[in-house]
Amino acid sequence: MSLDQRVFAWRGHYPNPRAGSGSLAGLRLGVKDLFHIAGLPTAAGNPDWLASHAIPEHTSPVVTQLLSAGAELIGKTQTDELAYSLNGLNIHYGAPINPRSPERLPGGSSSGSAVAVAAGDIDIGLGTDTGGSIRVPASYNGLFGIRTSHGLISSEHMVPLAPLFDTVGWLTRDARTLAQVGEVLLPDNLPRQFERSSLRIAVLLPLQNGALWTPSHQTWLKGQSILQGFKPIVINSDWLIRASQCFRMLQGRAIWQTHGEWISQNQPTFAPDIHARFQWCATLTDADQIAAEKERASLRADIDNWFTDVDLILLPTTPGAAPLLGADASWMDTYRSQLMGLTAPAGLAGLPQVHLPVLNDQGAPCGVSLLGKRGSDKALLQLAIDLCGTHS
Repeated sequence: MSLDQRVFAWRGHYPNPRAGSGSLAGLRLGVKDLFHIAGLPTAAGNPDWLASHAIPEHTSPVVTQLLSAGAELIGKTQTDELAYSLNGLNIHYGAPINPRSPERLPGGSSSGSAVAVAAGDIDIGLGTDTGGSIRVPASYNGLFGIRTSHGLISSEHMVPLAPLFDTVGWLTRDARTLAQVGEVLLPDNLPRQFERSSLRIAVLLPLQNGALWTPSHQTWLKGQSILQGFKPIVINSDWLIRASQCFRMLQGRAIWQTHGEWISQNQPTFAPDIHARFQWCATLTDADQIAAEKERASLRADIDNWFTDVDLILLPTTPGAAPLLGADASWMDTYRSQLMGLTAPAGLAGLPQVHLPVLNDQGAPCGVSLLGKRGSDKALLQLAIDLCGTHS
C-alpha cells in the first residue's frame, strides 16, 4: 500500500468551472470519503461497502457549495471504516502517517483529511464529526478544526454513522481559512462575533487520572487578554464516565439502526476493534436507549448550567498528545473512554466546538477547544482568528 493510498481514496483533478473565482479560489480541497461526489465511488473506508454500493449520481450539497466558492477538489481522503473509530488506522488501506509526530496515531475518523492538510497536500480537509472525528485528528496533527452545531449543515448525500450526532466539519492549517470555509457553509444569519469584546469564559477542569487542564493550558490562557472572568468548572471522573457511556450507548443504537441490516446481510470484514464495536451495537435494546435518553437529558441540563453567565467554555480537546503507534489494546480501550468523556459534551448537547493547536505535549501537538452555545459557530471562528492570528 503506497503512502498516497493511505491518505487518498482517490486523487486527481475534478472538473470545476468555478475554480479560480470565488472566496475559496486557489485553495485545494480534500473530501472525506463519506461525502458522495457524482461519478466517483464512495468506499467509506471499507472495500465491502465499496463493492455493495453503486457509484453516486449526486454530489453532497456541502461539496457543491465549496466548489461553487472556487475550491479545487484534488482528492477524496481516507477514513476509518464507516467512520467508527478515533484512531486513524485502517486495516484495508493502511495508516496515514502523522506528519507532525510520525511515531503517534494520526487520529480518526477524518484521518486522511487531517494528514493531507498537515502535510500541505491540501488546504481544506472536509470531514465529519460524530464523537470527535474532527476534533481529535485536529489535536493530534496540530491543526485548526471545527465541529459545527448539529443540524446546521446538510448531511444529504453522505454516508452516515449515527445521524443523531453526525455533523460536518473541516480542518485547516490557519484560523483565517477555517473561518473562510465557515462563511461558505454556515447559514448567513448566524452572529459573526460575540457581543462583548472582553469575553466571560468558563474553564472546564476535567479530572481523569489527574487534572487534564495542565499548567501549560493555564499559561496559554493567562496570555489571552480578551478572555476574562474565568469561571472554573470542576468535572470529576464519574461525570465524564457517565457522559462517555451515555454517548456511546446512544451512538451505538443509532449506528445499528442505520447500518445493522447492511452488516447482517453482507458480513463485511472490519478491523477486530471495529468489528467488536459493531457486535456490541447489535446487542443494544429499546430499554437501553430509553435509559440513555433519560441520562442524556440529565447531562444536558448540567451542560446548560455550565453556560450560566458565560459566553463560552474552554477545555482540553484530548487528554494530551496522540497515543503512540502500537499502544497496548487494553490501554487504548481505557484511553478511548477517557477521550470520549471530553468529546461527548458537544455531541450530547449538539454544540459547536473549535480546536486551537496552541500547545505541545511530549514534543507532539495538542491544544485547547472553544465550546460554544448552539449557533455560535461563526463567532467561535472569529474568536479563533482573534486569539491565534491569520497565519498557521
